Order: sequence, then C-alpha cells, then structure tokens
Amino acid sequence: MTDTLLTNARLIDPENGTTNLGAIRIADGMIVEVLQGQDDGSMEVLPAEGLVDLGGKCLAPGIVDIGVKICEPGERHKESFRTAGLAAAAGGVTTMVSRPDTIPTIDSPETLEFVSRRANEAAPVHVLPMASLTKNRAGREMVEIGFLKDAGAVAFTDCDHVISDTKVLSRCLTYARSLNALVIAHPQEPILSAGGSVTSGKFASLRGLPGVAPMAERIGLERDLALVEMTRARYHADNLSTAASLPALQRAKSAGLDVTAGVNIHHLTLNEYDVGDYRTFFKLKPPLRCEDDRLAMVEAVASGLIDIISSMHTPQDEESKRLPFHEAASGAVGLETLLPAALRLYHADALDLPTLFRALSLNPSKRLGLPTGRLTVGAPADLIVFDPDQPIVVDRFKLRSKSKNTPFDEQRLQGRVLRTFVSGEQVYGPDA
Repeated sequence: MTDTLLTNARLIDPENGTTNLGAIRIADGMIVEVLQGQDDGSMEVLPAEGLVDLGGKCLAPGIVDIGVKICEPGERHKESFRTAGLAAAAGGVTTMVSRPDTIPTIDSPETLEFVSRRANEAAPVHVLPMASLTKNRAGREMVEIGFLKDAGAVAFTDCDHVISDTKVLSRCLTYARSLNALVIAHPQEPILSAGGSVTSGKFASLRGLPGVAPMAERIGLERDLALVEMTRARYHADNLSTAASLPALQRAKSAGLDVTAGVNIHHLTLNEYDVGDYRTFFKLKPPLRCEDDRLAMVEAVASGLIDIISSMHTPQDEESKRLPFHEAASGAVGLETLLPAALRLYHADALDLPTLFRALSLNPSKRLGLPTGRLTVGAPADLIVFDPDQPIVVDRFKLRSKSKNTPFDEQRLQGRVLRTFVSGEQVYGPDA
C-alpha cells in the first residue's frame, strides 16, 4: 500500500518525550503525516488507501538493536540471517546492527560484502554490519578501516576480545578519529576477568564458581576513556554493568568527549541470584551483577547517563550450553524478549515509555547517524505496534531464533508486539 493511515494509536514519541493519542500516515516507506488527538480524543483524519485502526495500542519507532550476533558465516546452525530477521520482526526490532565475531571474522571488504548481500536477501528487517577493529579480532594488527567504512561498516569492534596492547588500541582510535569512524568496545581488564563465570563475592563462593571482580570493568573503561581523551575518537562502551563504572563515564561526558554507553537488557532485569540453580542460560558476559548494580544501571538509563539498551543477542546451541556452568558458553538470545523484558521497567515505574524508547530506538539511531527512531514527518516508516499490558509466558521452543538459550524461559512477562513495519511494509502481524 502506498498510502496507509495507522489511526487510534497511542503515539510514543521519544524525541519529544510525549505519549498522546494520534495517527500516522505512511507512504512510500516514509512518515508523511503525524496527527495528534484533541482534548476530547477526536481527530480530523483524511481518507487513506489503507486504514488500520490500532484500537488504542502503542505505536512507537522500531527498535535499533546494536550488537546482534548473526552466525553467518561459519555457525549457521546457531542462527541465520533469515531466522534472526524473523525473530527481530516479531520482537519489534526494525534494525539489527550485527557483530563481526563470525567465522571468519568480518575484517575485510569481501567478507563484509558477503554479509550485506546475505542480509538483503534473507532478512525482513534492516541489517547494518559492524567490522572488527583488528584483524581476526586478535588485537595485533589494525584492519583497513577506511576500506571497510566505504564498504558499509557502521562501526568497528573486536566484541568481547579486549585489545590488551594499549599502543595498538591507541593507533586504532587515532586512525578511526581521522575517518570519523565509531569504535565500540567491551570494557574489561583482560587479566583480572580471565576465567570468571559469575561476579565475585559471597554468592559466587557459596556456589563454588570462579568469579570476576566488578572492578575489572571499571579498570577497562578507565583505560579506554584515557585513550579516547588522548585521541578524541568517537567511542561507545557497549555493555556496562556495574555502578563502579558510572563515575568514569560521567567524567568523560562532562569533559566533552564523544562518548556513549550501553547496557544489556539482561543486566537491567536480572541479577546474580538468578544463576542460583546453575542454569547456564543465565551465564552471560559480563556476568550478572548484584541487585545494587542492577538498580544503578536502571537509574543511569533514566537519567540519560547510559544512552542505549540492547539485547546483545548471542545464540548458543544446546551442546555449548548443556555443560557445567563454568564450562558453558556465555550469552543469551534476546531479539524477541528485548521489548517485553524492558517493559518490566515500565511496569515497575522505573522508566516511562518515551524514556524507554529513547534508549531502545532514538539514541542508537543518533549514535549511528540514522534517520530512524523518530515519529516525525520525513522519517522512515520503521514502526512497531505493541500492547504493553498483554501478559505472555515465554516458551523458548516457540522462539523464531534457531538457538533457544533465553534466561526468560517459562517466565511471565507483560508486553507483546502486535505489528512491525519496515520502510512502511508490514513484516510482522496480521496478514504479514
């Protein structure tokens, strides 16, 4: 349909911080009109070729999820572009920003071109690839940042492989700065964090599991920020999880450095006690933290200190998870559970809906220079319709992802995506 009117909607506008009754007209993949309801709830609506009455449900910009692992090439049995795209559409994620930790690593224009072509062929949502910062993510030799950026890489990251050689990292940041390229890092002190599977402390000792001190994250972040201050590079810390890291982040922002930070939805809604029965679906990197850290992360999102919420979707097959806790692979799938899990914070009165979508959609769009994340005329019609109050029980075997490693299995959540639109085309929902 070239002209569709989504009417009787509760518009969630993260840019203006408002929630109002209204309607949105989309045509040729763009938002062409935004109508706001009057005080009595009425609106003057012109006819459209297609009329969709949303029945008062929420209409928001589609989620932009930074850090999605899609296991093509190399581990297609864990996740493919098709299955990840279907999971994303069902979860309200209209743009996946994919990680380069594939086999082989995405560290050359040829590999990046393969990924882009496969994504365009198979995924019903947008896929924006990141490239590694060093060759094979080995932390020794910088990739051809300029060639990869020209080939479509939106950011550069070695994911959870920390570049321990400070001189190599400083050179990477300096070169990235000259090209205005965004560097994304996973702050950890690699020696201190090696071998840990849970957060160190009394609970880890009682469970007999090797722990990693939260200070490892702070030390890693402090080092990175010092190098950012020296090089003036664009930098994003993708997965902060401890209160100890926040003062350094605040200082960097106050000093005017081009720095942003993100947090994993699992670290906003779960804590270290959730691993109590050794269920490996709760083994993440970084590990789940104490409740005080979780609350500090929620407050940092509410205040805007932490900019972005992501799923850090990391598929793992049954063989890599069905092991003793300390031997099992880290990571959890999250494309389909990102929004209902995030709505826990809304139902707990910790975040309102515009603030939530500021972190899920607007801020990641801004960081990557995308026009998405907004309910304004001229913005792409990447939209989701959801009911924040509809209860669901997560069944991992019904997830569209190939891998089923979700920590929310059998948990009761509130919130369901009803429709997803990508460039004005409905890719999930009735008749999609």
